Amino acid sequence: MLKEFKQFILRGNVVDLAVGVVIGAAFSSVVASLVSDILTPFISAIAKVPDFSGLLFTINGSKFMYGHFLNALISFILVAMTIFFFVVKPINLLVSRSHKEPSPDPTTKKCKECLSEIPIDARRCSHCTQLVS
Repeated sequence: MLKEFKQFILRGNVVDLAVGVVIGAAFSSVVASLVSDILTPFISAIAKVPDFSGLLFTINGSKFMYGHFLNALISFILVAMTIFFFVVKPINLLVSRSHKEPSPDPTTKKCKECLSEIPIDARRCSHCTQLVS
């Protein structure tokens, strides 16, 4: 049983997943820092409101703090945009550059005598009637 567990743990996809989770956690702090330290103050400078958490309205003594929701929504949108433009787009560009589509199998060949295009399975040229191999 211990041998099977060791084999399971050392399987490639389990190790890859563990590495992905660790790198994802580290990258999450980088993205959160970018959003909170650079992008949010930039938006605050434009909107002249540094924090929306103080916004609320009251109905029958209940406080609806929609400012916290606005902060979370703005943060989510900024994180999503940051990941899209700084991770997804560059990775897609790299992948598209590295994958070249294979050329399709040829369907025609040239006749050696008259150099016209003929079907690849033809035994005789349809233009000059010469035998082709």
